[in-house]
Amino acid sequence: MARKRKGRDISGWLVVDKPAGLTSTAVVNKVRWALEAKKAGHAGTLDPEATGVLAVALGEATKTVPYITDALKAYTFTVRLGQATKTDDAEGEVIAESAERPTDAQIKEALLPFLGEIMQVPPKFSAVKIDGQRAYKLARDGEDVQIEARPLWVEELIMLDRPDADHVVLEMTCGKGGYVRSIARDLGAALGCHGHVKELRRIWSGPFDAAEDGISLEEIDRLARTPELDQYLRPLEEGLADLPEVKCTPEGAVRLRNGNPGMVMPNDEVEYGDEAWASLDGQAVAVGVYKSGTLHPSRVFNQDVSAG
Repeated sequence: MARKRKGRDISGWLVVDKPAGLTSTAVVNKVRWALEAKKAGHAGTLDPEATGVLAVALGEATKTVPYITDALKAYTFTVRLGQATKTDDAEGEVIAESAERPTDAQIKEALLPFLGEIMQVPPKFSAVKIDGQRAYKLARDGEDVQIEARPLWVEELIMLDRPDADHVVLEMTCGKGGYVRSIARDLGAALGCHGHVKELRRIWSGPFDAAEDGISLEEIDRLARTPELDQYLRPLEEGLADLPEVKCTPEGAVRLRNGNPGMVMPNDEVEYGDEAWASLDGQAVAVGVYKSGTLHPSRVFNQDVSAG
């Protein structure tokens, strides 16, 4: 008999403004403890030294994680010019140096080929799997890690500041699977001077914004296991912001919650074959495929009316 997991049946999102020095997993564990939640996960890993939005899903909201993971995200980051490192960030050993320094105009011109659909090789020290093993583990063991390039959509990449000759501050909006460290590495190579990430901050991820929605770990610690922390929870439904919503009838909701196609109200935002989410009184019931007035569910939500 399976052991029953202890904790509260609580669903929703907690948007953490992650500090430097902690892994994403450590932050999730802290949130789970602070909210006494049975289940928690995150939408998109941040490197330990990176800061900013780490969206933590609780309970039924974990079923919406893929939609936040797939959403556009924005980062501000500082590139240290003139040095390449083993890890493509400031934590790694310097493996190459150059006295060359590009002008602002050269940097802006070099950013252009990184826009749109590009092919990007993830860092050797990354969580990419190679033959079932994490690349960073193979790299730490001294193996010559070869990672295949993969597509990445870059919506925007602009220069924000040039504090001095050695540093440039950039902002990037990109799709799923982007590595800022690879951008810094490849930009340095394109400029002929090497480069690595010195500082990195995720300023927003999908509907979640660090400045407007983020809560610090200090505040989480202060409010841990109190009703006040629950007030920071955002509804499960915010994780579905990129999908069209269709309203269902009470009878349709019953069918959907049982995993069967349920009747929904058609609207102008959804067409036959579209993925959508069904709601009853504003609460998510299911995600599925819309077909001629019915939703065929792929994910069903079993949240309490009082939750979130």
